[in-house]
Amino acid sequence: MKRLTLTFLIAFIYFLSFASAQSWTADNGNGTFTNPLFYDEFSDPDILRVGDDYYLAGTTMHAVPGLVILHSRDLVNWENVSYCFDRFDFPEDRFALKNHQEIYGQGIWAPCIRYANGQFYVFSNINGKGLQCYTSKDIRGPWKHHNMKGNIYDLGVLFDDDGKVYAIHGYGTVKCTELKPDMSGPMEGTERVIIPEGNGVGEGHHMYKINGMYYLISTDYRPNGRTLCSRSKSIWGPYETRVITADETYGYHAASLTQVPRDTKYRIGEDGTKFGLGPVDKDATACTNAHQGGIVQYKDGSWWALLMQDFHSIGRTVCLMPMTWKDGWPMVGLEGNLGRAPRTWFKPGTAEGFYGLGDVPAARAPYDRNDTFDQKQLGRIWQWNHNPEEKMWSLKGGRLRLQSMPAEQLMWARNTLTQRIIGPQAITTVELNVKNLKNGDVAGLGNINVPCSWIGIVKQGNATILRCFEQLTNDTIDIDIKLTNNQIWLRSIGDYDNDQAQYAYSTDGETFHTMGRMMPLSYQLISFQGSRHALFAFSITGKQGGYAEFDNFTVEEPKADRSGNIPYGKTLAKPSAADRWFRIINKATGRPANCDPHGVLYDTHPNDKGDRTRFQIIDKGNGRVSLRCADGRFLKVYGEGLAGDVRFTRDEKEAEVFLWQDYLDNDFMLLSLKTHRYLGKSPTTGSPYSMDFTGPDPARRNGSVLRWEEVK
Repeated sequence: MKRLTLTFLIAFIYFLSFASAQSWTADNGNGTFTNPLFYDEFSDPDILRVGDDYYLAGTTMHAVPGLVILHSRDLVNWENVSYCFDRFDFPEDRFALKNHQEIYGQGIWAPCIRYANGQFYVFSNINGKGLQCYTSKDIRGPWKHHNMKGNIYDLGVLFDDDGKVYAIHGYGTVKCTELKPDMSGPMEGTERVIIPEGNGVGEGHHMYKINGMYYLISTDYRPNGRTLCSRSKSIWGPYETRVITADETYGYHAASLTQVPRDTKYRIGEDGTKFGLGPVDKDATACTNAHQGGIVQYKDGSWWALLMQDFHSIGRTVCLMPMTWKDGWPMVGLEGNLGRAPRTWFKPGTAEGFYGLGDVPAARAPYDRNDTFDQKQLGRIWQWNHNPEEKMWSLKGGRLRLQSMPAEQLMWARNTLTQRIIGPQAITTVELNVKNLKNGDVAGLGNINVPCSWIGIVKQGNATILRCFEQLTNDTIDIDIKLTNNQIWLRSIGDYDNDQAQYAYSTDGETFHTMGRMMPLSYQLISFQGSRHALFAFSITGKQGGYAEFDNFTVEEPKADRSGNIPYGKTLAKPSAADRWFRIINKATGRPANCDPHGVLYDTHPNDKGDRTRFQIIDKGNGRVSLRCADGRFLKVYGEGLAGDVRFTRDEKEAEVFLWQDYLDNDFMLLSLKTHRYLGKSPTTGSPYSMDFTGPDPARRNGSVLRWEEVK
């Protein structure tokens, strides 16, 4: 009884912490998590375990502070604890967006984080500068910068048992180079090819030594993304290679891709008419499938992969995927369905049970996105677009002050403060005071992307103009506006799962009016970043202007609370009027499931709302469910789950137990905890339901994604 009471208290405290979360977290609050791990950009993830602590390093490209590091105790809930540097310590104008020079799509990328010799190491590459290394005895810094130079990038690093340090790098032709122990550079004459071209191996390398064997995790993106493992008894090879995961898109198709001319003049788009948005192929995988990232062993002995997806206009997101060792290979996925991984699964250390009595990290998002600018420092979520001019911004009187500097348009505006957008939907609002703007000044809220867009105030002499600009179409909408106390509220309304956003404004902070169209957003490999909210001020006069003041930056996330997404019915011995009943619609066929009296689950006419299309979703705890038809029978899967083997039983003890896979907006999948495969029905064969689907296709048209609707 004491054990049960303590378990209940822990669970209750856990629930309270989850319920108070204001931002997306993968933690479902019931012992499970749902990918993506973060619903915002985190590119090129590399994972490190030190004791019971886990650290995740990611790409930051041209934004500063640079090289972000997150910390976790459970691989699900993360906190931003460090950046490796506050600004690029190189004098060239391109690092500071000066004189029409920039590092969009360059900067620093693809880090490797390691721990050895009592300190942390983060290796990465800066285009034109070569290999960089940052070291610190404390993960929170301060960090020491070692410019190692050399043509080594997108690398994995191994500190071997004999004290030697190896860097593995290259695309197709994979090379190994020994590094000097003092991190002063590569060791001359040590570079050797360890995997020749022709073995299907790509880039994004992560090297491990496990039980005396060398394992290289890498990714290939031709013709689409997938993750491979190469293994050898020697660091120098020979290696044999296997694909360890492919086609796991979690039901997300490739997004429209920004297209630009080859002329570098338009790399960041002075003329938006030069841009195009590519067609959307909903059946294409491209690189929306999980690829590139690291693997780690959890403290209970289980293995996990943290891989990224190209996730629409959001950028690249991270997935946490269970692994299974099979014949000496670390395969992504579960026994019976290797190569694929569930979107929702049990948190590391929980197995299929409850939280237990140990450490229960509170459900949390890695960043606090809201900012009143009342503190002495900016929140960790913020990053500058290139190196800022330190004397031209400040936090004063509870506001962010940005001094206007010359620029033709947003992408050239210095001291632009950014943060990642958050999906699947978000309403972002900021208060702007324009009292101290001068003629030719422009200030507001924008989207740093290629193409970009913004809404803001333009000062033209004594006139105050509200302007909405969309670079894709070179469309400008102007409104003469009168402001009370020089205040205006600017808003971005984003539906990022559907790659679209619209701007709005208010003169009183309460009533908002949309401005401009619902703009299409794209994925792009020009700046190699997803969409970013931007607070900016610049002058189109060619000289320094006045300043803008920003306050009360808020982000509302309508779909962050997923606690009610599993539509449980009441579990009574006999059905009653209080029970909730649901129809289960197959997304591919548009037809409801029917519990045929013959004993087979199939689909029926779309308008059929008879009793046999009514189901109850029975709560089995920890995100697990069973299905009961209105006639009292429970769904059961027989044998291998082939078509026709999804039938029924009167005995609730025999009912199939599924793990609910939440896809938001009433979409879901059912994962069998016995076979690790999904319930579904082919939209083309006419066969009844089966339990042999490995997962969804990118367009969710293969019959494995379902939709629920309540029956009154």
